Amino acid sequence: MKGLWLENKQLQLLSDIPIPEPPPGEALVRVLCAGICNTDLELTRGYYPFTGILGHEFVGIVEQGPENLVNQRVVGEINAVCGQCRFCRSGNSTHCENRTVLGIVNRHGAFADYLCLPVENLHIVPDRIPTEVATFTEPVAAALEIQQQLTLQPNHRVLVVGDGKLGQLVAQTVALSGCELLVVGRHPEKLANLEARGIKTGFADAVTDKAFDVSVECTGDAQGFAIARRALRPRGTLVLKSTYAGNLSLDASSLVVDEITLIGSRCGPFPLALEVLAQGKVDVQPLIHARYSLSEGLAAFAHAQTKGVLKVLLEMH
Repeated sequence: MKGLWLENKQLQLLSDIPIPEPPPGEALVRVLCAGICNTDLELTRGYYPFTGILGHEFVGIVEQGPENLVNQRVVGEINAVCGQCRFCRSGNSTHCENRTVLGIVNRHGAFADYLCLPVENLHIVPDRIPTEVATFTEPVAAALEIQQQLTLQPNHRVLVVGDGKLGQLVAQTVALSGCELLVVGRHPEKLANLEARGIKTGFADAVTDKAFDVSVECTGDAQGFAIARRALRPRGTLVLKSTYAGNLSLDASSLVVDEITLIGSRCGPFPLALEVLAQGKVDVQPLIHARYSLSEGLAAFAHAQTKGVLKVLLEMH
């Protein structure tokens, strides 16, 4: 089969990769569509020492697995867990001590004709969700995780920093809480996507210091963190939604003095994400900037790294 293989920070298209054999408890999925995200781009830059097939945002059709899943369109949670460690036993399986992570940690990913995942990770995609829309299930779930970790009320003032792929989805899902929301970014055309949905937007100078109850940092850079931090009132909550390629310098004393709650946030609830997409509560279509075949995968990655580009999709079949 074909696949985009990463090794020593070099990405190449291979056409002679064996089709994987699913081990017990796993299913073989023929990939239909997969999205390139910032984590994939960071992996090519050495964010984490991964060797193998990249990709973790996908929709596919089950070819081998339980009868109720065969020939069904599915999406898949990316953490394959052991079920036995202390985190799995306590209901925190996304932090499994022995987990592999699709296309990120010790498990080949979705930028290929086929992949394998545990059956328990798979979720059937409702017929009314188009395949390219369902490709966003994983990042929409990650955005929704914020509201699994803290309760947002209509009287809360919330700031989202970043107008990229992640910031767009976080903003749309946070807006569902009815809170008083402001999204700041650098690109008028991206902010216009949110304005069209009735979400208030602006640039960094629109942020009043110590005026927000919650800020969500979605840029992954030091300047974005600084904006999110200065926006918070004492005893406010700072949610870090991005992974950072390098070390981040911060004023730890100010976090103590202002009694700031710091929350890291990543993987989220797939069933809720599918429900939100099926009901049209989140619009992902404006985020799709390009589509490529898997054979054009290297060009797709080059396009995805272009400044200002949002989501680039790989269509396998």
